[in-house]
Amino acid sequence: MMDTEIDRELLEKIADLVGKPVGAFNIRKDCGCDGRQSTEHIEITGKEDGRSGIDIRVKDGTVGETCHIPVIITQPGIQEMVYNDFYIGENCDVTIVAGCGIHNCGSQESRHEGLHTFRVGRNSKVKYTEKHYGEGDGTGGRVMNPQTVVYLEEGASIQMETVQIRGIDSTKRDTKIICGKDAEAVVTERLLTHGDQVAESDMEIVLDGEGARGRVISRSVAQDCSSQVFYPRMVGNAACFGHVQCDSIIMGDAKIKSIPAITANCTEAQLVHEAAIGKIAGDQLLKLETLGLTPEEAEEKILEGFLA
Repeated sequence: MMDTEIDRELLEKIADLVGKPVGAFNIRKDCGCDGRQSTEHIEITGKEDGRSGIDIRVKDGTVGETCHIPVIITQPGIQEMVYNDFYIGENCDVTIVAGCGIHNCGSQESRHEGLHTFRVGRNSKVKYTEKHYGEGDGTGGRVMNPQTVVYLEEGASIQMETVQIRGIDSTKRDTKIICGKDAEAVVTERLLTHGDQVAESDMEIVLDGEGARGRVISRSVAQDCSSQVFYPRMVGNAACFGHVQCDSIIMGDAKIKSIPAITANCTEAQLVHEAAIGKIAGDQLLKLETLGLTPEEAEEKILEGFLA
């Protein structure tokens, strides 16, 4: 586990891991398991139906535990589809840290696709973080296409943070969350593209139950000739509240399309959406330059703050 410097650097970038994780974990490397550990309250097992992936079962009442499930690809030409299923019991409060890092120094494309399905029990809270990162001086593409489906039972909640740090040539993210009575979904999405990279995010939050709440906060930066498409949707089927906010900075010859949508199927649904795309303000750059930063340093500092 973590045999090479590349392994260690990738795991630190995508999952903040330094050394062996504490608690439950499953580290996937180049289509295989590179380390696995369950705990008294969180059990991780391999699929028994012939598919690649794992099942994560969290016992009722589990509080304060963290489960790490990162994926790293270090060889060019790997193409994989992974299925991970999460079964969260009732009255839990847990953190799940995922993420995928690709190191490609070859000419063949490396691709990771995954379907994560969450079933979150009554009154449970889940914090889920997922970081994507690519590196390597090869000409082969670094591709990630994650799918996430979440079912929230009564009173359950998920805080989902997705981050694309740098180096992913193509990504298509599909997310769907279905909220029951008094359930809450908060999704924070941060994305950086550069070069000729392309990124698409298709997201739907369905507020099915009375008192359900949903919020989407999307922030992105498109540099050089990269392109981005965002399609977040909030659907209100009961007395509920939903808010979608998309803010983007566009630079160089990049292209950004943002298409937020709200659908109310109940007279008591309260739904709001807003979107903004613009360039870095000149007065912001000037202010930082007067403090001694170069134009490049000032630009980088603004982008760091925007994506923080």
